[in-house]
Amino acid sequence: MEWIIILAIVAFIVWRMMPSKGVSSISMGDLKSKLSDKNAQFVDVRTPGEYKGRHIKEFKNMPLDQLPSKLGQLDKEKETYVICQSGMRSSRAASILKKAGFTNVVNVRGGMSQW
Repeated sequence: MEWIIILAIVAFIVWRMMPSKGVSSISMGDLKSKLSDKNAQFVDVRTPGEYKGRHIKEFKNMPLDQLPSKLGQLDKEKETYVICQSGMRSSRAASILKKAGFTNVVNVRGGMSQW
């Protein structure tokens, strides 16, 4: 019985970490070459305190809880890179963006912990 519970917990964690349907992912190493792309937009969904402590200058801070109300500030047609601390919140943010009609959403695997 204990193994079933442990297996269910592991499966849930793996399911939560998988990218949303239609969302690609990129490593931090690959992201570095994309930062100079003027046709892309970069969104950091961490809290303002986390962002202030350390961030990548190309990324605009839009905390996850405020993202739905700030979608109008983003271009749905541009490639959109989303980052957080570890990749969990950015995965949720990527799902929000896809459901809102964004065509090219990329989640940064490992988040700022890999920077």
